[in-house]
Amino acid sequence: MKKVFPLVSERHKPARLAEQIKGEVKKYLKRERNKSLPDDHDYWGFNCRSGENPGAAEACHEKEIGKSLDQALAAGWSTFYLEILAEPRKRASK
Repeated sequence: MKKVFPLVSERHKPARLAEQIKGEVKKYLKRERNKSLPDDHDYWGFNCRSGENPGAAEACHEKEIGKSLDQALAAGWSTFYLEILAEPRKRASK
């Protein structure tokens, strides 16, 4: 998923927009995790980037998406760019 979310709306407050975005991200991650894996892989890993626009996006962990969205609201950004790419991964052997 590569998407630019607006953080300013005439109909909704910014906090409500943030909750809608978090819900959409949660549904997307769940949908991707439920897809079938290739035979030689163990789990789905996610490469995430977030920022004000695609050019300024920085890498982040999937669990930090909510924190980066809250920081964007605090900074007063008008848009929030989020990129999540799923890839099959293997667990490291002990």
